Amino acid sequence: MTAIDGRIYVEGRPAACPPDLQDAADRLERSGGVAWIGLMDPGADELEAAAARFGLHPLAVEDAYKGHQRAKLERYGDTVFVVLRPASYDDRHEHVGIGEVHLFVGPQFVITVRHSAVPDLSAARDALEAEPEFLSTGPEAMLTAFLDVIVDGYAPVVAGLVHDIDEVEDSLFGASGVDPALSERIYKLLSQVIALQRAIDPLPDMVRGLLRGAGRYGTGDEVQNRLRNVLDHTIRVTERVDGSRALLENALTVHSTLVTMEQNEAMRRMSSASLAQGEESRRLAEETIEQGEQVKKISSWAAILFTPTLVASIYGMNFDHMPELHWTWGYPFALMLMAGFGVGLWSVFKWRRWL
Repeated sequence: MTAIDGRIYVEGRPAACPPDLQDAADRLERSGGVAWIGLMDPGADELEAAAARFGLHPLAVEDAYKGHQRAKLERYGDTVFVVLRPASYDDRHEHVGIGEVHLFVGPQFVITVRHSAVPDLSAARDALEAEPEFLSTGPEAMLTAFLDVIVDGYAPVVAGLVHDIDEVEDSLFGASGVDPALSERIYKLLSQVIALQRAIDPLPDMVRGLLRGAGRYGTGDEVQNRLRNVLDHTIRVTERVDGSRALLENALTVHSTLVTMEQNEAMRRMSSASLAQGEESRRLAEETIEQGEQVKKISSWAAILFTPTLVASIYGMNFDHMPELHWTWGYPFALMLMAGFGVGLWSVFKWRRWL
């Protein structure tokens, strides 16, 4: 026999705790009450046994066995198959944990199927047992209680994400400048928000579907009132998650812009420094060229002045035997020679643009 965690309720009060599916089905048939049956990580045989005893649809049973379903609500005759995705938040690692629970809601039973310890549905059961009058309205009261507990569980998850988003905004516009590594944190937070968004986005339509079918399936007024309350909470949570996603997407864009601006400013400073360095190099080059020109001029004039000085110095040695010493035209010749060399050198240097 398949072991279960279950209760039989008669007029809203616990009447029995059947140990297995067979006993639960027998007691339910005899008492005419309502059963809540919890299955933890059941195998294919266990789910087939539950399907045989309670008339569950094979497609819904297959989904419950495979898991990894999106949140949804489907009707198979007089049985409703619901998939819920509860969430938890690890603030230290900034990680959203998404669970999964399947519910088969029939005329006299609610069967919950979980593949992990999360979520713990004991809180919903305790809340139901504390209100026998509401519980006596039937399986839809149980479904409403499960929805309420799971939707309320989203609030601390959203609060943790909002707190971390506030930290991101503080870091983004802090006085210490732009941290290039911040984009990684923003992206990871954004991925967690998107995961949570996928888990909760179908919930408003699911609850609206239950409310639309209330008249057709004879749902009590109190159940409808509580479903409207759940719908209100669900819409509020989805809006906060949508807002958080928009904030993170904008933060990612702003961060990229700020990083780009900072990089451009750094490039501008480097360009200014390079231009200044280039200007200094140009100035030094101009000074070097100018100095070179001055050296050319000085060298040219030195060469021009050197030639007559050389001739004059030779003729000023006062030796007895010197060329043209006793020549009448010797003195004018020497002067003309010095002048000729000077003019000749001046012409050469001028031609070469040294002067």
